[in-house]
Order: sequence, then C-alpha cells, then structure tokens
Amino acid sequence: MNRNDRLPALRMGLTATALALVLGAGATAQQYVSASAGFNFQSDSSNEGSFTSDFTTGEGVVVPAGTVLASGTPLGWNTEFDTSGFVSAAYGWRLDNGFRLEAEIGYSSSDVDTHTDVTAGGNPIGAADAAVLITGSPELGVTVADLVADGRGQLRNTSFMINAYYDFDLEGPLGAYAGAGIGASDVKVRYNPSDTAIINDSETVFAYQAMAGVSYDVSDTFQLFGGYRYRATQNVDFDVTLFPATLDIENRSNILEVGARVYF
Repeated sequence: MNRNDRLPALRMGLTATALALVLGAGATAQQYVSASAGFNFQSDSSNEGSFTSDFTTGEGVVVPAGTVLASGTPLGWNTEFDTSGFVSAAYGWRLDNGFRLEAEIGYSSSDVDTHTDVTAGGNPIGAADAAVLITGSPELGVTVADLVADGRGQLRNTSFMINAYYDFDLEGPLGAYAGAGIGASDVKVRYNPSDTAIINDSETVFAYQAMAGVSYDVSDTFQLFGGYRYRATQNVDFDVTLFPATLDIENRSNILEVGARVYF
C-alpha cells in the first residue's frame, strides 16, 4: 500500500478518534457548525530537485549546446505567490471543560507571482538562453530569467483536518482560543511560466496547522470569531514535464480569517 492509499484510512482513523473522545464525554458535548473566510499569505517556495537521467542542453549561448548534465545533477528555483483567499467549514463538539474538537475542510488557491533564481548543478543559469532547457533547440532569444519571471500557475490546497481547541473565558462575551490540527491535504501545483509547461500534478500529503484568535458571543448559540492560523504540509514531489527531473515544492502559509459558529 503506497502513501496516497493510506491517507483515506488515516483520515477515517483521526475522525474515529475524535468521535471516541466526544462520545466518552457523554452529554457534556454540545455540537456546532462553523464557517470562516480570510486571506491566505502563501509563503515562497524554494523548489529543489535533480535530473532523473542524463540531460543534453539546447543552445544556451552562455551554456554551449550539447552540454550534458548527468543524472542526479541538482536544480532548483524560487517561486513567489500572490495573496489569495481561504475558506473553511467545520462540524464540531464543545465540551464543558473548555475543549473543542472538530472535523474541518478548507480550501485555498494561490496564483504564482514570479519564479526567480534558476540554478543547475549549483550554478545560476538565468542569463542563459531559454533554449538551454530544451534538448536540440536553437537559440530562442529570451533568457531563462525572463522566461520564468512571467510567473503563471497556481498552488491549490484542499485540506481535511481534525482540530482540537481550548477556549479561554475573558471579560463578558469576549473569549480567546488556541488550537492545533492534523490531517491530509490534496495539493495541486501548476507551474507554466510564459505558457511553458513545467509542472501540472497533484499529490495528497500529511498536513498540520496551529490556530489562535478571539471570539464574541452574540448569543448563547451564535458566536463570531477572528484569528490567525499557520498551515503547512509535507513537501510535495512532482515530475517536471519539460525535462527529466523531479522537484520538491514547499507548501506553507499564514492565514487571517473571520467566521461564525452556531451551537445546537
């Protein structure tokens, strides 16, 4: 059984564990639903990988045509993302000891702003003609740096999390909370600078997050909240379509959100 085959079982196991904890609490558990939306600040990714077989360059001018980069030669570049939106929905249980447990689904989609600092074998190749990336290609008249600076692409996260919180009572209707969660995220990455297909793939990997914020009780059953969360996954590993290589892509973000909970 591979890692992706195990992830549905992991999610079911986490959900079963949370349910067992809640059922153990008996009648002291109050159910709720919540929804939130906010801004997702996707962190830059330092994409690092290597060639999976020997690669012969095209006419890179500063890198002569026919240069062979051996299998295992490292390569990489940095990717910056635009600020994007984030949405989530959850179903949970509030216990009378201050703890809350919930199952949550979240989604974000971050556009690529730009790619920079392309290297091969540890050496920068931004000044080389972009033909260096295509075996047998003649000079194209555009540098690697200019090709990738155009950006284009997206990084999407669809996450399934089990979260645990602790609620702190403050003055009057005000409260505060802190929590953490683990689960899985389906991460889809598309890198196509200047309409050149580099990566277009998805992978489901382990995900985790930490949350903190404040809440306001509008009534006994309706609550508003606003907060911050740090969310990350394991690096995702994809094959490059333009040349024989793989890349590890980092996936971390900082999120500011507002939302509401309804208890019943």
